[in-house]
Amino acid sequence: MKHLAPDTAAPLPHWPGPGLDRWTHAQLSPWTLGVSTASLRMAFDDWLTHLAFNPAEQLDLAQKALQGAQQIADYATRAHQTDCAPCIEPMVHDTRFVHPSWQTWPFNLMSQSFLLTQQWWQCASTGVRGVEPHHASVVTFTLRQILDTVSPANFVLSNPEVLERTAKTAGANLRQGFQNWLEDLQALRTNSPPKGAEAYRVGRDVAVTPGQVIYRNHLIELIQYTPTTAQVRPEPVLVVPSWIMKYYVLDLSPHNSLIKHLVDQGHTVFAMSWANPQSEDRDLDMDDYLHMGVMDALEVISTVLPQARVHALGYCLGGTLLTIAAAAMARDGDDRLATVSLLAAQTDFTEPGELQLFIDDSQVAHLEDTMWDKGYLDSRQMAGAFQLMNSTDLIWSRLLKDYLLGERAPISDLMAWNADGTRLPYSMHTEYLRRMFLHNDLASGRYPVRGKPVALTAIQCPIYAVGTVRDHVAPWRSVHKLHLLTHVDTTFVLTSGGHNVGIVNPPGVAGRSFQALTRPHDGPYLDPEAWLQTAPRHEGSWWPHWVQWLQAHSGPRRAPPPMGAPDAGLVPLCDAPGTYVLQK
Repeated sequence: MKHLAPDTAAPLPHWPGPGLDRWTHAQLSPWTLGVSTASLRMAFDDWLTHLAFNPAEQLDLAQKALQGAQQIADYATRAHQTDCAPCIEPMVHDTRFVHPSWQTWPFNLMSQSFLLTQQWWQCASTGVRGVEPHHASVVTFTLRQILDTVSPANFVLSNPEVLERTAKTAGANLRQGFQNWLEDLQALRTNSPPKGAEAYRVGRDVAVTPGQVIYRNHLIELIQYTPTTAQVRPEPVLVVPSWIMKYYVLDLSPHNSLIKHLVDQGHTVFAMSWANPQSEDRDLDMDDYLHMGVMDALEVISTVLPQARVHALGYCLGGTLLTIAAAAMARDGDDRLATVSLLAAQTDFTEPGELQLFIDDSQVAHLEDTMWDKGYLDSRQMAGAFQLMNSTDLIWSRLLKDYLLGERAPISDLMAWNADGTRLPYSMHTEYLRRMFLHNDLASGRYPVRGKPVALTAIQCPIYAVGTVRDHVAPWRSVHKLHLLTHVDTTFVLTSGGHNVGIVNPPGVAGRSFQALTRPHDGPYLDPEAWLQTAPRHEGSWWPHWVQWLQAHSGPRRAPPPMGAPDAGLVPLCDAPGTYVLQK
């Protein structure tokens, strides 16, 4: 046998490491819509295994199936009658079958059959004894999505409203719907904004409140807005937006800009505009967002307005980050915060609503692998998860209107903003999901800042917290848990609307209302249901209520401060809205 010299010896076999696993999962992700198939399998295995060993529940489900079959058989004999009463009513939020033509035969029979089937699967997937609650929720959610795809409302021949429109227009609605579908497909392929979004150009139509960028680092631009009143309150307002989307949701059109409203009420306003991360930013973490974001912004404000205390406002993730900053500052004896206002921001993540369905160890590991290659989470993946949480309104209702009825609703400034997505860096998003959603470190007093954990009980300044009634991202009962974590005067507000519409809530819009109640620092705790029964209801927007609260915690008016601090090197760099908000 021929022997090789030591310096020419063949290398030992090297088996692929974790990189192959990550690459494989990343390639599979588009086909699974970013969902971990392992997580789904564990959930369904748990559900099916327990159901298989629960004969009483099997018999109960069989009895319910028989009752449902008898109900629909009896209904079928009466369905042709004009006064036929339904055997089942849809859920309150389900508007798929509200059109009068759904009450006529045979479409009433189709809708009733679907609703009874949906009800049976709901019973089958919930309340199975022994199933882990998270798995039960995943199964229920998944089955609901599957059933929604086969709803009779989604097909031309089984939707009387579509058939009626098709007959009246000689099929023009379907031709227009096909054109709408082609436009959406092209926008998806080219990662372009939806048609009509060009009417809301950033800096021209939205994000137009006058101001100047006075500071820029790798992660934020800090905008100082031009005063519109002769005198202003001495305490400036710092806006900490979420980095999931761009900051100008709080500075949309002039009529619904929260930032403009604050400026017009005599407040000096600073707003952070986050950079849109690239692949090279993969190692940016929560600590970077805290120190290069909130803390750097506060240092700049302290330079512009020495000795001034700050009203800090955080929205969504920005609110969570702000509470971390406020707790760390209080722990370290930094009293620069006069008040903290939190808009749809969670601090306890034990009940984060349907978003928790996408977050367990398996799902987070899968998401990490999906982000690993590019170094970030693409905004389209995140948008898909949010759409699934409210699929009836955001997916199936759109399919009916845009593609079957041929109606294209005009795009609004909020819709254009929603399509202007951002990316999330790998390290930050991984840390956020694990520390907040999986381990609930912030509420448990384990979240570290500069090597030491922070506790929200350290916060000393008053808090104003807003939840929204129909929030799928930060459910208001989860936001309400802040009452259990702090010992300061806390004003909690529950407003109509959802995660975005409830916050972009200017005065003068019909149909808006809110409830508000202040709990003193030594006052008793009210659980969410007791709070609902106790808190007074007010018609209109919560904005004036909040401004009144801010002004009650502010000093007398004085002359506006200068723009920036040129003597300290903080010279205006460019006009608002700056450059980071334009990054794609």
